[in-house]
Amino acid sequence: MTHTARRIGRSLALVLPVVMVLSGTLAVTSVQWAESDTDSQLLAASSETVSKPAKPHAPQHVLREKLLVELQEKDPGAALTGLQRAVEQRPSLARHCMSIAKALGKAAVEQYGPTRAHRFSRPVCDTSFASGVAQFS
Repeated sequence: MTHTARRIGRSLALVLPVVMVLSGTLAVTSVQWAESDTDSQLLAASSETVSKPAKPHAPQHVLREKLLVELQEKDPGAALTGLQRAVEQRPSLARHCMSIAKALGKAAVEQYGPTRAHRFSRPVCDTSFASGVAQFS
């Protein structure tokens, strides 16, 4: 008798936790967590099909694109002058000046070659234009 009771106890000890976990999982999945189920389904469906709206470009990115176009249309000297004026008008752009000048240096090398691009160098943003030309030569 004692041996049979132990076997039943061991079987329940193994099976009971499994049954409790499964019943708890089923209970959680059947509860409506949202007030209206159609709203959540609509939201989930729309998030997959609709692309995110374009983020507005940061001022330094807009300036960089504008100056790269100016470099293509005119010359690197005009773009460097535009960079210097933009930094003077908006001092918050000063921390991006070096990266913009390096990008202008790279574009100048691509368009004019390293020797001719160096001729446009001037001390804008701690000679970052010249280091950009040298880096991409």
